[in-house]
Parts: sequence; C-alpha cells; structure tokens
Amino acid sequence: MPRPAASRTSWLRERGMGASILVATISSAFGAVLLSATGYIAAILRADPYIGSSEVLAVVLVVLTVILTGVAVYVAAIVTANTFSTVVAGRTRRIALLRLIGASARSQRSEVARQGLVVGAIGALLGLILGTVLSAAGIALAEPLLGIDDVGYGVVQGVLVVPALIVALTTWAAAWVGSRRVLAVTPLQALGGSVEATHEAVAGRRGRNAGAIALFVAGAALLAAGIALGLVTPLGVVVAFFGGLLSFTGLVLGSTLVMPPVLRLVGRMFGRSATARLAAENALRYPERSSRMAIGVVIGVTLVTMFAVALETVKSVVTASAGGEVDPEFTAVIDTFAGIMMGLVAVSAVIAGVGLVNLLTIGVVQRRRELGLLRSLGVSIGQVRRMVVLEAAHITIAAVVTGLLLGTAYGWAGAQSLLGSVAIPPLWLSPTFVAPAVPWVPVALIVVATAVLTLVAAVVPTRLATRVAPVEALAE
Repeated sequence: MPRPAASRTSWLRERGMGASILVATISSAFGAVLLSATGYIAAILRADPYIGSSEVLAVVLVVLTVILTGVAVYVAAIVTANTFSTVVAGRTRRIALLRLIGASARSQRSEVARQGLVVGAIGALLGLILGTVLSAAGIALAEPLLGIDDVGYGVVQGVLVVPALIVALTTWAAAWVGSRRVLAVTPLQALGGSVEATHEAVAGRRGRNAGAIALFVAGAALLAAGIALGLVTPLGVVVAFFGGLLSFTGLVLGSTLVMPPVLRLVGRMFGRSATARLAAENALRYPERSSRMAIGVVIGVTLVTMFAVALETVKSVVTASAGGEVDPEFTAVIDTFAGIMMGLVAVSAVIAGVGLVNLLTIGVVQRRRELGLLRSLGVSIGQVRRMVVLEAAHITIAAVVTGLLLGTAYGWAGAQSLLGSVAIPPLWLSPTFVAPAVPWVPVALIVVATAVLTLVAAVVPTRLATRVAPVEALAE
C-alpha cells in the first residue's frame, strides 16, 4: 500500500530543510540577477557607437558573472552539505532502526540524496522566479534614474534557467556528500540518539587529514611561487590563483584540525564561569559539528576581506610604482569597483550566515536530552540562554578571526602577484613589493556584522533551548 502524499513530504518540515531551500533560493536568484545585469550592460554597450564592438568588455562581463555565481554556488554547496551531514547525525537512531529491519545503508543514503534534489529544485525554482522579478524591477528603475535609453533588452530569457539547474544539481550533490555518514551507521546505534564524531574519532581520520595537509602545503608553495613570479610578469597571478584554491580547499577539508585550536583560544576570552566553560566545551567536545558551523562563516568573511584587501593593495602597489603620485580618477574607479564587488560578494556571506543559524538551531534540537539533563541538575533557564548565546559567539568570533587572517593573506597575494611587475607613470618603478594594505572601514563593518550575526543566530536556538522541559527531554 503506497504511503499518503503528506507522509512522503513530511521530511520537508524537519529542522534544516527550510533553511536549505532558502540557501538554494538565494543562490539561484543571485545567478539570475547577475546574468540579467550582465546581459543588460552588454546590450547598453552594444548600443554605444564607440565601444559597441568591444569583445574584451563582453568577455570580462561573462568571466565576472561566472566567477561570482560560482562563488555563491560553492558557498551554498558547503552550507548544504554541512546541513545534511548534521541532519543525518540527528537521524542516527531512525536510520539504525531501519538498518535493523533490513534496509541497506545505500538505500538510506539514496533517500537523503533524493531529498537534497527536491530541496534544490524547490529553491532553484523559487530563486528563478524571484531573480527574474528583481531583474525586471531593477531595469525598470535604472532607466529613468540613470537616464538610459531603452535598448530593447528582454528580461525573460532561457539562459536564466542555467543557474537554477546548477543550484539544483549542486544541492543534490551536496546532500549526497553530506549523507556519507549514513554508511557508518550500524543497527546497534538504534539504542542511541544523535551521534557526532568525537575529538578522538576526528583525530583518527589520518587519510583525510593527511590529504588536507598535503593540499594546504602544496597550495601555500604555489601561492609563494606566484608572488615571486609576479615580480617578473603579471602571469604570476595565475599561479597564485591555483595556489589559493588548493590551500583553501585543504583548509576546508582539514577544518576539524584548524578550527579547534582557534576555538580553544577564543574560549579563554569568556572567563571561567560555569556557563562560559559549558559553552566552550560544547564547541570543543564535537569538533566536527563546531567546524561545520564555523567553516561557512570563515568562507564568507574570507571572500569579503579578500576583495577589500586586494583592491586596497592594488592602490598601494600602484602608488609605490608611481612614486607616490596616483591619478585621482584611478582611485575613484577602484573605490567604485570595490563597493560593487563587496556588495556582490556579500551575498555569499549572507548564505554563510543562514547556514550558521540553521546549524545552531539543528544542534539545539538534537541536544534536547543534554539540555534536559542540565536543567534537572539545577541549571536555570537564564544560564541555558547565556550558554547558547556564548556558544554562538564562540563560533562566530573564531570564524571571523580566521576569515580576516585568510582574506588578508589571499587578497594581498592576488594584488601583489598581478601588479608587482607593472611599472606605473610617472616614475615607472618595477618590480614593486608592498605590505598588505588593510581597509579598516570594511574590516570594522565585518566585525559589526559579526556581532549582529551572533545575536540573530542565537535567537531561535535560545528560544528552543529554554523551552526544553527536563522530564520530557530525559524521556526521549
């Protein structure tokens, strides 16, 4: 007898699924808006009698669109994979019971992957509609405000389906990757609950840890080589790009090695009170869960900081090569471009923030028994609330500090490897080597945004944590 349609879709009401749909929606809408903006700008350029035939501008616009959409999809994929990994950890008991009655691990994993495809498809469709509406509204507002003549650009185009398809397939793949934990669930775990890898289990993954370290070391070597080559030719930025990609991938894969020491240092900032120590221990006891929460924010902060530092360092390199004199128009162009890029890259930071809120919420739901035990031992509702807020602050501060350091290093390396050999008038000095230039206003904005993110991320988990009744939680 087939299951009713309501029961087949009941999993959509689980914690984490709504946020995953939101992440897919933002990514798909962002891709649609970028494609529409690129197409509209290209239509304006084609209508210009002087630069309408420029193939270079068209290529630059396409490359920029692909890169920014790819970045948003990359962050969304990591957030989605982490979400499904956490969801699977919460389903450990149910999966083990199904294994006990004969279900295979692969069939369970296929079910999770199918759910990821459904989530991705829903989010991609909503994002496609939202992105198309926003694009049409943006063009309608831009023409009278900027005095642009109608260039006959139609917003509804088949190419807008491309980012939606990419988002749906990426979410499906991310759910498959995030559900790999299903293969390790045994029928004996039917007696337990949510299972997260302990510090000892994470440390025992020698193959993955060794691979992450190898990628990071190789990437760091290429990054250094790109900076050195950049003193001779601008092609050094190509080597530096691959070095940054490899090293950052190594950091993501080895996040359970990188984040715990940072979390331990940050934990000392909160003092030695019982609540602060509980918050710090919660972040360190299960490094995989904490690392999943932090790594999305690390990526978002790294991207925003990288672009800000890169553009500020570009001005420093140009100023040094020119002997201290820079055309004010050049500075204005760089500042304008920096503002646009920061706004676009901020979408990835928003996706990372959604991921943090989502994972913190799921974590509290899966720790009902633990919170119930604390309440039964005499911990007050206020202390539970402070513990959850401190845990959110613990993870976000560690993630922001790591992201600021990585973003500064990557941004400086990119600018230095690109322009280190370029001579600028009037003095035409080359090669030019400068220290990283840090724009303090964007950094301050990142810190303020982090404080806001911490408060927002803790609202829902705190409400859920304070509603836990000790007797009910311990009975689960």
